[in-house]
Amino acid sequence: MRLSALLVVFAFVVAGTTPRAQQPLTAHDVVERVKQNIGVLWTEPTVDTFKDGDSTTRVTGVAVTMMATFDVLQRAAAGGANLVITHEPTFYDHLDKLDVLEAEHDSVTAVKRDFIRQHHMVVVRMHDHWHRRHPEPMATALSHKLGWDQYRSADSEFLYNLPETTLAELARAIRLRLPAPTIRVVGDPNLRVTKIVVVPGAAGFARHRQALRQDGDVLVIGEAHEWETVEYVADAITAGQKKALIILGHIPSEQDGMEEFARWLGTLVKEVPVTFVPAADPFWR
Repeated sequence: MRLSALLVVFAFVVAGTTPRAQQPLTAHDVVERVKQNIGVLWTEPTVDTFKDGDSTTRVTGVAVTMMATFDVLQRAAAGGANLVITHEPTFYDHLDKLDVLEAEHDSVTAVKRDFIRQHHMVVVRMHDHWHRRHPEPMATALSHKLGWDQYRSADSEFLYNLPETTLAELARAIRLRLPAPTIRVVGDPNLRVTKIVVVPGAAGFARHRQALRQDGDVLVIGEAHEWETVEYVADAITAGQKKALIILGHIPSEQDGMEEFARWLGTLVKEVPVTFVPAADPFWR
């Protein structure tokens, strides 16, 4: 065989075995992988949408957080991440409505959006569908942080049967394990308790009331309107019921659940780093 023919064959073989250049990973690609692997039916309408930035942006790194505060955005950008996946709203409203804020030329909103644009960032929310997984990842991640895995009820990932203790000792144990400096407690410190219902975040009065019906002694939540759940528990106590409430703060109650999301997403996205950027609890005492 002539040398020229050999070169043609060699070129054909090399061309057939050489992989194509890898396509850049976009923010849209990452979200599609989440949708395909989340394990629950993706439904509309949902708050799990793009909140700012261009979905076709090439991703340099992914930062997962509980809340995309300005501080979190700055730390994400400093770490080389331009796709931020947040559990809670970015623009101070459950639906991230910007019309009123921008019509008023709100300065806080403006500086935050300017930073996102200047750093070519994209912000996506991941709330509804992560909560719908079973077992519910926010409650199980929090209970794991608190060391309660072995006490989980076989009937519910929200109900825990702990060794009997007092409400004061339970609150003290939570403080030791959870960075929640402004934890608040409603109830008799000497109340003997064993059945704990965990409802992280801001699930709302209806869900809190339902949780208390699960025969729980103590309801552990992220936050609540004080004229709803707090007043209801106080009235239950006055009525002679064995009830108590522990309020952790929204961020501390769901932070670990989003750290778990970051670990999960890291199994789907290998092209760029996936990191967890914790949101700072703004309260102090």
